[in-house]
Amino acid sequence: MDTEGQTAHREPWNKDKIVGQKAPFKVKDIWALRVRLQMQGRVRELALFNLGIDSKLRGCDLVALKVRDVTHGDQVATRAIVMQHKTKRPVQFEITGVTRDALQAWIKKSELKSDDFLFPSRLHDSPHLGTRQYARILGHWVDELGLDRSEYGTHSMRRTKATLIYRRRACQKFCV
Repeated sequence: MDTEGQTAHREPWNKDKIVGQKAPFKVKDIWALRVRLQMQGRVRELALFNLGIDSKLRGCDLVALKVRDVTHGDQVATRAIVMQHKTKRPVQFEITGVTRDALQAWIKKSELKSDDFLFPSRLHDSPHLGTRQYARILGHWVDELGLDRSEYGTHSMRRTKATLIYRRRACQKFCV
């Protein structure tokens, strides 16, 4: 803004902020949070966390999942195929035993039906959990683990499993 020949100094939006890729979660952090959520009986959050890790889905796709996307009849499936909103391509992912147990407990506790959203919103105007609410929940998890919020985000969930798989394969190859 130019006022009488002077230019006002504008502070960059990212000054003193970490920008770029968000870090994936470490195995110790994953287990620490799982145990904490289980011990505190936070069934919905445990299901959300585990499925977020397993599915590698973007936040918008994760919160929009329906019960039928992850179940066959009354059982949680071992694999699921979901159409991604952004790319319009199907993505297949494995649902591990830990995640299946958490999802089964959540579906039973909340009495969800096949056509229901897996993570319904508590607000009447919204049919399912919003991406911002998911980000806030994740922020609380990061705080509980004593990690830096600026280093982790919803994309950390997406990157975690792929990073763990890559490290495991790299170690098998070079750690012999």
